[in-house]
Amino acid sequence: MSITSNRLSNASSPYLLQHKNNPVDWYEWGDEALQKAKSENKPILISVGYAACHWCHVMAHESFEDEEVAQLMNTYFVCIKVDREERPDIDQIYMDAAQILTGRGGWPLNAFALPDGRPFYAATYFPKDNWKKVLSNIHKAFTNQLEQLEDTAQKITEGIQLGDLAEFEPSEVSNFTTSDYNDLLGSWMQFADTEKGGFKGAPKFPMPNSWEFMLQFFSLTKNQSALEAVITTLNEMGKGGIYDQVGGGFARYSVDDIWLVPHFEKMLYDNAQLISLYAKAYQLFPNPFYKAIIEDSISFVNRELKSNQSGFYASLDADSEGEEGKYYVWTYSELKSVVDDEDWSWFQEFYQISKNGNWEEDKNILHLKHLPKKFAKQNQISFEVLNQKIKTYKQKLLDVREKRIRPGLDDKILTSWNALMINALVDASKALQELDYLKQAKAIADFLYKNLRVADGHLKRNFKNGTASIDAFLEDYALLIEALINLYQLCFEKKYLTWALELADICLEDFFDHNSGMFYYTSSKGEQLIARKMELSDNVIPASNSVMAKSMFLLGHIFADEHKIEISKKMLSQVEQKMFKSGPYFANWSQLSGWLAYPLKEVAVVGKDAFKWAFQMQNKYYPNAIFLGGKEENLDLLKGKLQENKTLIYICENRTCKHPTQDISEAQKQLKT
Repeated sequence: MSITSNRLSNASSPYLLQHKNNPVDWYEWGDEALQKAKSENKPILISVGYAACHWCHVMAHESFEDEEVAQLMNTYFVCIKVDREERPDIDQIYMDAAQILTGRGGWPLNAFALPDGRPFYAATYFPKDNWKKVLSNIHKAFTNQLEQLEDTAQKITEGIQLGDLAEFEPSEVSNFTTSDYNDLLGSWMQFADTEKGGFKGAPKFPMPNSWEFMLQFFSLTKNQSALEAVITTLNEMGKGGIYDQVGGGFARYSVDDIWLVPHFEKMLYDNAQLISLYAKAYQLFPNPFYKAIIEDSISFVNRELKSNQSGFYASLDADSEGEEGKYYVWTYSELKSVVDDEDWSWFQEFYQISKNGNWEEDKNILHLKHLPKKFAKQNQISFEVLNQKIKTYKQKLLDVREKRIRPGLDDKILTSWNALMINALVDASKALQELDYLKQAKAIADFLYKNLRVADGHLKRNFKNGTASIDAFLEDYALLIEALINLYQLCFEKKYLTWALELADICLEDFFDHNSGMFYYTSSKGEQLIARKMELSDNVIPASNSVMAKSMFLLGHIFADEHKIEISKKMLSQVEQKMFKSGPYFANWSQLSGWLAYPLKEVAVVGKDAFKWAFQMQNKYYPNAIFLGGKEENLDLLKGKLQENKTLIYICENRTCKHPTQDISEAQKQLKT
C-alpha cells in the first residue's frame, strides 16, 4: 500500500513531520495505535529518534522511504514513531530494553513489543537488508513462537521495572565530610584524559556537569590535578572542531579523541550547559579565550535557535543537502578567497588548513593549533591585533556561510532545555557583568510561565505552533526549579522563588516516592506506561533526581524548611556509594556533597543598592554560597537586616551572620575564607 501522506502529517514534532510522507503507515504513540495492536493481535514496532539525528535520517532514507520495506512493516506490525525529545519517558523504557538485550543503546532505536507494550526485542540502526530480515524473522517468531516471546517480554519488562530500584535500601542519612568529598577525586582521574581533555577514548562528549564538579572541587580543595583536568578540557574543546570556530556554539560530540571532527548536530541543551561551564571557569580565571567562547556561543543561540517569543528551539540538524557537516566545512580555495593575501600564512597555520583538507575529501574543519595568546607570542604578532583580525575574518566567513543552504531546524520549544538556557544567561551575566543577559534570562522565565504553565500550576513539556500539548516530566520541573532559584539569586525578584517553591511542592505530590526517598520521572497523574522509571545517573544532562536533590537543599535553606533539607540529604545517601565508583556519572550528586561537606554561606544583601552590589559581587565564583536580598524583608534570613538609607552585606552560616559590611571587597574576602 502506498501512502502519500500518513498520520504523522498532523504531528507537532518536527521529527515526526520528517516522516509524514513515508509509505510506512506510522502512528503517533497513543490509544489509537495501542488499541489497533490489541484488536488485530499484531506486534508493535516502536521507532524512536530525533530531528537532528544523522543515523535516523540514514535509516529513514534506506528503509522507511522504501515501498518494499514499508509493505513488510505495514502488513506485520503496528508502527509507532516517537520523538525521544518530546517523549523521553517512552524512550527510557525501550532504551532500557535495548541495553538489557544488546548491552548498547543509541538512536535510531527500534523496539518490538507485544500488543500490550512489553518489549521482546530492541536494537539500534539496521542497514536495509538486515532490517528486512529482522522484520521477517520477528513476524515468524510472533506467529510460531509466541509463548517464547511472551516469556522474553515478561523478563525484560521485569528488568526495566526493577532498574535502579533494585539497589535502594532503607538508608540512614549520612553526614558527608570533607574527607569523603576529597576521596571522590580518585574515581574521576581514572577516566580523565589529561592530554586532550574530556574522558579517555572516542567518541568524546563534553559532559559539562562533570567539569562543573571539577571546578567546584578545585575551588574547595585547591587540588591541582582537578584544575589541570578541567583547564585542559576547556582549552582543547575550545580549540577543536567540536566548537564552531566561525559561528560559535558546540556540536553534540566529537567522533575522534582529539575534538577535531564533530557530529555536526547542535543541541540547545549542550550549548546552554557549556555556556554555564565556561562562564564559571571565567569567574575563576578571566581568560579572554573563554570570554569569546561565551559571547560567540550566546550569539549563535540567539541567531540560530531563538524564537520570536523569547523561547529557544531545540536543535539544528547535522545534515544539509543530504550531507553531514556540509554547512560548516571549507575547501582550501573557499577560505583563501576570503582571507587577505598578507594574512593567509598565519591564518592557514592558526586554523590548521590543508590543501587536501583535514576531513573527508578536500574539506577542512577549522580548529586551532594553539590558544590565540600563545600563537600570537610564537608568531611575534600583537595579541590585540590578532584578536581583531580573527573577529573580522570570522564575520566574513559567517557572511559567506549564511548564503549556503541551512541545516534543518527543530523548532519545538522544550521547558527543560529552556531552563538550562536561563541558567546559561544568568551565569554569563554574572561572569561578564552583562545586564542584557540577565534581562534575556528573565524573558525566558516569563515566556515559560505564560505558555508552559497551566491554570493549576502544573507544567507542559513542549510548545509548538502556539500550543503546549505534552505533560511535563520530572526533568522539566527539576531544571526549571533550579533555573528559577539561580535567576532569583541574581535579580532578587521574589516571584521567581515563589514559582520555584510551587513547582517543588507539585513534585512532592505527584512524583515523590516515600519508600526510596527519590522522585519518579513521570507523574502519578499522567499516562501509566509499562514501567515507572527513576533517573539517577548524571549524563550529558544531569539526572532529574540529582537536580531535585540540589534544589530541595537550596529551597530548604532559603525558606528555613528542614524537611526539604532532609529529603535532599536522604536522596544523596541513596547514591553515595555510586559516587565513589562512577564519578563522572554522579557529577551533579557530587556537587551536592560539596555543599554538605563545606559550610554553605548565606549572603544577604539589603538596601536600595542591593541588586547592584550583589550583581557586582557575583562576578567571582563561589562554589558554596547562596544570595538573597533586595529592598524588602520578605524572607526569614532578611528579617531585621534592613536599615534606612543603607545598603548592607551580611555573610551568614547556618543563619548566624557576621557583622555587616558596606565594602564589597571585604564581603568577597569573607566569602573566600
